[in-house]
Amino acid sequence: MAAIYNEQCFYCSGVIVTRPKRRHHLVHRVSGQTYLWLAMLIFAASGAVTRKLTEIGAEHFIGDRNPISLCNVLFVGNLCALILLILIYGRQWNKATLKQLSRKDWVSLTAVAILSGALAPGLIFQALSVTGVNNIILVGRLEPPLTLALSVWLLRERVNIWEFIGAIAAFIGVILTIILQPPTDTMMNMGGFSLGIGEVLAAVASIAGTASTIIGKKYLSQIPLGIYSIFRTALGTIIFFFIALVLYGSDHFANALSPFLWQWMFLYGGLIVVLGQSFLIKGLKTCTISTASLIGSFGPIVGIIAAYFILGEAPTLPQYIGGSVILVGIFLSQFGIWRKTSSIASGKVNSPAAQQQVEADMGFKGI
Repeated sequence: MAAIYNEQCFYCSGVIVTRPKRRHHLVHRVSGQTYLWLAMLIFAASGAVTRKLTEIGAEHFIGDRNPISLCNVLFVGNLCALILLILIYGRQWNKATLKQLSRKDWVSLTAVAILSGALAPGLIFQALSVTGVNNIILVGRLEPPLTLALSVWLLRERVNIWEFIGAIAAFIGVILTIILQPPTDTMMNMGGFSLGIGEVLAAVASIAGTASTIIGKKYLSQIPLGIYSIFRTALGTIIFFFIALVLYGSDHFANALSPFLWQWMFLYGGLIVVLGQSFLIKGLKTCTISTASLIGSFGPIVGIIAAYFILGEAPTLPQYIGGSVILVGIFLSQFGIWRKTSSIASGKVNSPAAQQQVEADMGFKGI
């Protein structure tokens, strides 16, 4: 401990030692990016891992129920995330900080918790039950261009031409992915078009996530990140629990305490939730928003690769077509962000609004 203290005093004493200091900062910066890359890899695989777990559960029914149902995975996974967030951010929940929050702040936090803490993940998990993981990954890319468009329209944010063109390309790619799907039993007719129910659910989840991000940008920029994260996860989990009870019945979570469920949830919770969230939080503390956005943009590619190796789900022709256009849009958008010099692109991820923007780029995170 003394050695650490002396080293800190040495750097603060005014003695100029350039090489150790530069090396220290270089390691610190690379370390933050490494954490974000690890988080992206974990979150990108979360959809395929979730689907695989439900397939394992379908082979081990308890009575007439799948113990590893999507609702059980989401509910237990959120509880794991909540425990982790309390351990990391619990100190921010003190009387002095809470007294500074106005009624408008609490209303905004509640709206965000409902939209991004309960509705969006609930819709994504429901979509996982009726469509392929690759479709959900690609349709989920609807959120960044929608967020960009509404930020310009409602918040008067400025974007450069590359971000604008990239957003349009990504939007077109998502539409192509949806409308080019081959006919299946899980499709519905809408205005002469046959649309997959899973793709529609994923699109609605993206709209809910977009609305949450806009609310966060407008009203939650000054809210401590710990209060935002814990409140959103806790209230979102509670709301999802009661919605599931209303929709599916009081016995829907009957197997939530099943030892078979929990032995797999230790893997899911430990890998997707604890490691993924820990790496994300650690990386966001030292990286800029533009860096985090760039790393998150690789999520769709990694997610599709993970779906192939974990589930054997190869991309279809519509996914190749839509995905290619989406990737072009992502490339153009990232080039625009790289050229952008505003504070939101170069600043640290230290507010709910900034974290929501990064989460939109990373897509589905398993919770």
